[in-house]
Amino acid sequence: MKKSLPLLTCLLLSAFANTAYSNSVQAKDLPFAIAIHGGAGTIEKSRFTPEKEAAYRAKLTESVEAGYAILEKGGTSLDALTAAINILENSPFFNAGKGAVYTHDETHEMDASIMEGKNRQAGAVAGVKHIENPINLARLVMDESVHVMLSGAGAETFAKSQGVELVDNKLFDTDHRYKSLQRAKAKMKKAKQENKDYQAAHSALDTEYKVGTVGAVALDKFGNIAAGTSTGGMTNKRFGRIGDSPVIGAGTFADNNSCAVSATGHGEYFIRYNVAADICARVQYQGKTIEQAGKEVIHDVLMPIGGTGGVIIIDTKGNISLPFNTKGMYRASKSNGQMTYVGIFKDD
Repeated sequence: MKKSLPLLTCLLLSAFANTAYSNSVQAKDLPFAIAIHGGAGTIEKSRFTPEKEAAYRAKLTESVEAGYAILEKGGTSLDALTAAINILENSPFFNAGKGAVYTHDETHEMDASIMEGKNRQAGAVAGVKHIENPINLARLVMDESVHVMLSGAGAETFAKSQGVELVDNKLFDTDHRYKSLQRAKAKMKKAKQENKDYQAAHSALDTEYKVGTVGAVALDKFGNIAAGTSTGGMTNKRFGRIGDSPVIGAGTFADNNSCAVSATGHGEYFIRYNVAADICARVQYQGKTIEQAGKEVIHDVLMPIGGTGGVIIIDTKGNISLPFNTKGMYRASKSNGQMTYVGIFKDD
């Protein structure tokens, strides 16, 4: 005769089985998601051939899928967004890394920052000239230094101490960015001939010369969000100008209590209005959704004072919002509850 198991043993086995099943279901159902951007600005469909549009969409897709694959396998939000941003930095299509715009002196100066939401750890670099992937150096600043932001030669000295190879600044040269610089200089020269001072002449430049960034926000299966941003700055910039991209709270922000944000746009406005942190503060302290908070800041705060650009936002529930107030923004997103979305123009 088969002996029955003691009642206590049966109860324990049943509890264990239920717990294992519960954990399995929870692990399967945990939200994870990623959103990326490749910059906002004067992005009009009329300027794109079908081939060019397809190439941009393919690169955005490659980036978001790379980040999503890491999340799907249980990787961290930091690893996912870093991988996604590296693909954008390595493409000449976007104003970051190999697609960086030119300074007035015909060189390239790049900025980047990264932040994780579980403890507000952050790292940033500004004005680096010889770093192939600035977002990777920003992460090293966060992980391997006692500081948050390093700049210029000092940041590159730190990079060498961490085994990062310095590259020739000419690696970032591209013909289309050089032509853009020459057009910007010609516009500035004409404005000066009209007796405008430097500030007025610079204000006369079109939006396309003042914006351009890449970034990503992600939520992993551990419930942690993170944000990262990388840029080549502003076309024809001078005097070591630094925008919002490496400024924690302006161009990048992440806190598990609210949201994660990566911004793109006219950096001076995003710095003055602390855009990324403001959006998350509205979520945390006013109980607003990321969609409400993002729309308020991008359309109601920035637009009236001439601040152009956009943001990508994610929260710990996997909600994503991608507001912008320009004619277009390169963007993409994917979650375990959403198919891959890729957009360029306002009506996408």
